Amino acid sequence: MKTRLLLIIACVSLPFLCQSVKGQQKSKEYSNTAQSVASRMYPGWNLGNTMEATGDGLAAETSWQTTKTTQEIISFVQSQGFRSVRIPCSWDIHSDQQGRIDPQWLARVKEIVDACIGCGLYVVLNDHWDNGWIEVKGFSKTDKNYEKVDEQTIRAKIQRLQELWTQIANAFKDYDEHLLFAGLNEPFQQYNLFHGRHQELTPVLQRYNQAFVDAVRRAGGKNKKRILVVQTPGINISSAVDEKIHFTMPDDPAGKGRLMVEVHYYDPWDFCGQEEGGKWFWGQSHHVAGDDHNCQWGEEDWTAKQFAAMKKKFYDQGYPVVLGEYGAQWREVGSHQKEHDASIKAWFKDVTRKAISNGCVPMVWDINSIQQHGEKGTMTLIDRAHLKIFNQAAVDGIAEGVQSAQWPD
Repeated sequence: MKTRLLLIIACVSLPFLCQSVKGQQKSKEYSNTAQSVASRMYPGWNLGNTMEATGDGLAAETSWQTTKTTQEIISFVQSQGFRSVRIPCSWDIHSDQQGRIDPQWLARVKEIVDACIGCGLYVVLNDHWDNGWIEVKGFSKTDKNYEKVDEQTIRAKIQRLQELWTQIANAFKDYDEHLLFAGLNEPFQQYNLFHGRHQELTPVLQRYNQAFVDAVRRAGGKNKKRILVVQTPGINISSAVDEKIHFTMPDDPAGKGRLMVEVHYYDPWDFCGQEEGGKWFWGQSHHVAGDDHNCQWGEEDWTAKQFAAMKKKFYDQGYPVVLGEYGAQWREVGSHQKEHDASIKAWFKDVTRKAISNGCVPMVWDINSIQQHGEKGTMTLIDRAHLKIFNQAAVDGIAEGVQSAQWPD
């Protein structure tokens, strides 16, 4: 408890102390493997609906939520026990006709990265949805209906992906192991286009993953050993571990121990993400007798099976896992609010604990929308504008999940 209190004092009351270590973090040489770094990253938090949002120039940061990111916000996140921050980010939409990233945008991203690293947090910086230029149109020629991409399209996407990551890597080439890069976000995740096509599209995804790794390594500096995160088919656990789909990791010029793999987790979807007609009660001990809002699948046994499969396929082979997003809608459900709150806490505790215990770094999704929207709900934990907790049930669940977990040897 004393250690936690000291962290709160250092980063909330005196946020300048967080900033004072920036130079030290940048100057360190790489000394830890991906597994060692991963063991220091949990739990993690997403700066969601912020730097990945659409919009013109710097105004994009507040186009999907209204609070500009400050040192005080990052310090508050750190004070809650989070040890890493994932920064979903767009790059292609912030580039000129020659493909050059807007220097003002790049400088703003660096400010946020520095705020995180200044508090001793690890950072995962990605190329997010980014208007679907590769996440969708790298796998289908149109986002209206599925149309197989040809070789010319794949090569053009590879070239653009490498152009972007070369620029990003050069901008951050002096940053140490506290900064990780993730090549994509949710490749071919658009359900209506790509459902049932994961096996067909995985060879294309693996070419993009390889192109990302090669571009960053060629950029030099600390990028030669930087820990990189590659994405699985549809960012889905079932597809990641399916032997028929046969997803494999890219070759890495840096050698062993410098790659991680990413999945996301929103199971069961009707509890976690479905807004209309969703489920309210998760976990066998939290069901309400006779209520049709009880989950029918995706409960404790399913969670255990999914994360155990990730450990066997990846962690045990030397590739720790970044659970880049996970979350569940916190809803207003009237007379059964107490039971729903207990379900939210139980879900977060269970997923957090099982992820960590199987070599996965859980990074909660958080969008800074402080309206529950009735039964629709919201995936918001922190009220950034007022520096306070919005969803206490979720925060408590994460904390208890961390406390009850044990990182694998």
